[in-house]
Amino acid sequence: MNPEDTPQQELRNAAAVPTEKQEDSSITPRKTFAGGIPAVLASLQHSLQEMGPLRSMQTWLHLNQTNGFDCPGCAWPDPQEDRSRFEFCENGIKAISEEATTKRVTPEFFQTHSVQELSLLSDYEIGKLGRITHPMWLPAGENHYQAVTWEKAFQIIAAELAALPHPNKAVFYTSGRTSNEAAFLYQLFVRVFGCNNLPDCSNMCHESSGSALSETVGVGKGTVLLEDFYHADAIFIFGQNPGTNHPRMMTALQLAKKKGCKIVAVNPLPEAGLLRFEHPQQPLSPLTGGTPLADLMLQVRINGDIALLKGILKAMLQMEDQKPGSVINHSFIQQYTIGWEALEADIRAAEWQQIVQESGLERNLIEQAAEIAASAQNVIYCWAMGLTQHKNAVGTIQMVVNLALSRGHLGKTGAGLCPVRGHSNVQGDRTMGIWEKMGDTFMQKLEQEFNVSLPREHGYDTVQAIQAMHASPGHVFLAMGGNFLSAAPDTQFTAKALQQCRLTAHISTKLNRAHLVTGTQALILPCLGRTEKDMQAGKEQFVTVEDSMSMVHTSRGTLQPASEFLKSEPAIVCGIAAALPQTAEKISWQDLAKDYNRIREHIANVVPGFENFNQRLLAPQGFHLPNSAALLKFNTPSGKALFTVHPIAQLQLQKGELLLMTLRSHDQYNTTIYGLEDRYRGIHNGRRVILLNAEDIASQQLQPGQWVDITSHFEGETRVARCFKVVEYSIPRSCAAAYYPETNVLVPVRSVAEKSNTPTSKSVVITLSPAPVSSAEK
Repeated sequence: MNPEDTPQQELRNAAAVPTEKQEDSSITPRKTFAGGIPAVLASLQHSLQEMGPLRSMQTWLHLNQTNGFDCPGCAWPDPQEDRSRFEFCENGIKAISEEATTKRVTPEFFQTHSVQELSLLSDYEIGKLGRITHPMWLPAGENHYQAVTWEKAFQIIAAELAALPHPNKAVFYTSGRTSNEAAFLYQLFVRVFGCNNLPDCSNMCHESSGSALSETVGVGKGTVLLEDFYHADAIFIFGQNPGTNHPRMMTALQLAKKKGCKIVAVNPLPEAGLLRFEHPQQPLSPLTGGTPLADLMLQVRINGDIALLKGILKAMLQMEDQKPGSVINHSFIQQYTIGWEALEADIRAAEWQQIVQESGLERNLIEQAAEIAASAQNVIYCWAMGLTQHKNAVGTIQMVVNLALSRGHLGKTGAGLCPVRGHSNVQGDRTMGIWEKMGDTFMQKLEQEFNVSLPREHGYDTVQAIQAMHASPGHVFLAMGGNFLSAAPDTQFTAKALQQCRLTAHISTKLNRAHLVTGTQALILPCLGRTEKDMQAGKEQFVTVEDSMSMVHTSRGTLQPASEFLKSEPAIVCGIAAALPQTAEKISWQDLAKDYNRIREHIANVVPGFENFNQRLLAPQGFHLPNSAALLKFNTPSGKALFTVHPIAQLQLQKGELLLMTLRSHDQYNTTIYGLEDRYRGIHNGRRVILLNAEDIASQQLQPGQWVDITSHFEGETRVARCFKVVEYSIPRSCAAAYYPETNVLVPVRSVAEKSNTPTSKSVVITLSPAPVSSAEK
């Protein structure tokens, strides 16, 4: 036992990571297409197992429909026209099957299962237990959760918050599933309470995108609409796996291809969803082999994207030199940008030898990408977490912006910047004020709307919150959704931070590991899911979300709640706020909980772009939020878009070291594990695998199928994840890939992206060693 452990932690002895042991996994050749009949069969299997046939059909027909509910999975937008009655994908079906499952976790279950016992299960096994039916309380010194009334649960939270020496000793986390209405209330409550400690899941994924775009084009969001994909001449996709993470994107790519669009895919792995798509709802698609997607597949080295982007720009400048005015859009640059001269000088000075070496790509492939970019009049540039989770992530994304600006690919149909965000309302939560450093204009409007005085000192982001809780015992931690422990970096460090809290409380639908590694006492507050009816004061309510392309629309649950004891997220926030005297006296929280139209009226008065909010929601498709950069109006100090200069990242590894990126399997969404199949990559019945280049396997004197331990190295520190099976895979030399959350234990909490402070989960320096027999045994 660690000498710093407290008595209740010794009693509970909950495991921050599941038992590390060998799995009966098998490996088959990777797939070269996504979708098709296998996607249909997988959807049916998950849906029928969790919901049964009638409930499945009822749920399917309302998913992503104007009179139904928004998918709780990814944030890909819905078509504005010609929406299918089956407007969903395989992983969307998995997401609603997890939420709408008929399995239940009752108080009786907790009576017979201790938190220590449950923590030994895998994240997959924990997630499959079912929906939580009652508010649950883990008192100090106890090892079993017990049922508690909502009134008492709110009183416990209020008492712990009131007892803090300062509001900054509280941390309020938010998951991207949270609705606009709940997010607005949550940030309001936190700020009235007296702090800005509002870390969220975006801090761990697309924070780098917001930082990069805000600085260069003046807005932290993408500039395109879904319809732009149908008018693009070329689409560049960086560090993204649409087949697994945003499957409906493949439909947009398919339509673009049929109109002659060229696609360039940039990714260390040749993901099936980048290569070919067989549309599951088009019967002839599997028979004809589907639609080829990527015209050019560039398997860049991990974090070799800046080198590649400099190579593309260098090749374009060489074309421009041969035929002046044919490639670089000088009129656009002169009218709308600053900084071109410095960038041009930097690109011309770059050496092809370094570009090729650090990108891992042959020069002729880079020049092919440049030809596509130079010949296309309208180009969309997409990226995801393959770019956002490196030390130089902000610079990498700004190099993508440089490429777009050099061609004038902003402010017109079929062109623009497209950070493809993950969770279904992560962008909306930020719009609603879930951010530790909201601007003064927002804060002033919030104060005026509610006649309150709010703190201006910036709060903690996710990494800062973990460090604060670890360094100073006695915090209160409240999470609105999510699985904080499994999502965060440096799992053991984060676990220690949570264990030092006086209270950890989670607003959740299902059990997860963060409920098991707790503070002195803990609460689970079970909430309605996106699929369920929300009745308040006898009236049915709806909520709203904002997708990855700034479309705002309604979401109405249709299923009966999993339990009569569930509350909605807005009702829970209002219940906590009303129980705490210092917040209760300032706002009529219960009136807001009774009618969400009242919440939206306040949003309309505070948040730009939401004027006449309730009235605009009468439009079935919702409405689009304005984006100044898409209109070539740049909210930067100069009033123009900014070119920026960034050095090529040099991969400096010692002998035997590799660079690891963490990723999802196909049976996974964020930390939710749907199953143990990653059929696109040919990995079955297991997750403890590490993908390696064949030459690296040989140079490390390993064999495919061998079990190894992984050790990460950062500034003299080491962290270990045990028992991973070696899988030979198509991946660049000196690179490796493995699934999270199993490998989050390797990500140092202090290894973060410059400016955005995002954990560097895609740039982890590791070594491998054969697993001892004891750790490789079942």
